[in-house]
Amino acid sequence: MVGADTAWIIVATALVLFMTLPGLALFYGGLVRARNVLSVFMQTYSIACLMSVLWLVAGYSIAFGDGDTGLWGGLGKMFLSGVDADSLSGTLPEVLFFAFQMTFAIITPALIVGAYVERIGYGFVLVFSGLWMLLCYAPVVHWIWGGGILADGGIFGEIGTRDFAGGIVVHETAGIAALMLAMILGPRKNRTTPPHNPGMVFIGAAMLWVGWFGFNGGSQLAADGGAAMALTVTHISAATASLTWALWEKFKYGKASLVGIVTGTIAGLASITPASGFVGPVEALAIGAVAGILCQEAVNVVRNTFKIDDTLDVFAVHGVGGIFGTIMIAVFGQGTFTAQLGALLIVGVFTVVVTFIIIKVTALITPLRVDLETETNGLDLTVHGERAYDMNS
Repeated sequence: MVGADTAWIIVATALVLFMTLPGLALFYGGLVRARNVLSVFMQTYSIACLMSVLWLVAGYSIAFGDGDTGLWGGLGKMFLSGVDADSLSGTLPEVLFFAFQMTFAIITPALIVGAYVERIGYGFVLVFSGLWMLLCYAPVVHWIWGGGILADGGIFGEIGTRDFAGGIVVHETAGIAALMLAMILGPRKNRTTPPHNPGMVFIGAAMLWVGWFGFNGGSQLAADGGAAMALTVTHISAATASLTWALWEKFKYGKASLVGIVTGTIAGLASITPASGFVGPVEALAIGAVAGILCQEAVNVVRNTFKIDDTLDVFAVHGVGGIFGTIMIAVFGQGTFTAQLGALLIVGVFTVVVTFIIIKVTALITPLRVDLETETNGLDLTVHGERAYDMNS
């Protein structure tokens, strides 16, 4: 099965990169104003490039190095030191494991983009994302997936935290960071403009759905029944959450929207992510059914109760979804409440503190927010010198 495992993870690696480029870029790009769509593409693409380099330089070593403190992996594998084509990580070539995990390091800071679009400085995006991946994301990866303090045999005992594909590692960290950035940035000057291209949102969401098979199915790190089950429950949760989101929207507002149903898809995908290696189709049905309503209500709470302009609802969909799915692992008896809730608390506090420090330090280096004129005219032309559309045609 070694050859089959390698072949499957090569495919899964491509699928997870496909989630960011072009899936997430199109999903987010369609949700913003026409005059800001290229800035979203530029931010997402630049993050993908920068995270790839930084993962090679130090990110992989911090996350999966051989450090024995339980807090980080050390710097012994910087630039893939000691790793060649014959090195193995389990049954996989280690360089392939590096590449697969690199795609996770790309999409996690890219998810945060949705919180700050239409008003953030481009330089800030790059500096913040790079520091955040190295100092927040990579250590959390080590704690849970790299044999660190939250894994089996760590501070929670023999049965550690269960997070199959990133409910805590990816979605909680990105969701909390997104919420904090939105709060510190403040709202856009005009928050009422609807998505400029719902069709683009649909295409991006459909790409994310397909790519998520690699995200969750690939996290089995083998071509076996476990990967097949992870893929299956991922699909069931996404489909069910899409339907419950649309039904709840129809019940509350009288209409079910295209943007709504595909946002429900993402909620179902985020919610099943941590549990996808531990539950079956019936549990996935339940997770998706609740996620479509829970995450929609979370959107309303963040927007209308707390008045936070998390522009594209990163915390409500990804953060809440990932946290919910992490708790459901314990509800279904596949993990302990102590480990699941404890890890959520520890990672949550760590993310808040580190993200706050990185925001403040980065703001000393490069402006956090664009000026009012740039925001009014749109970031595409003002910052990048291009337009997505010929406004005169």
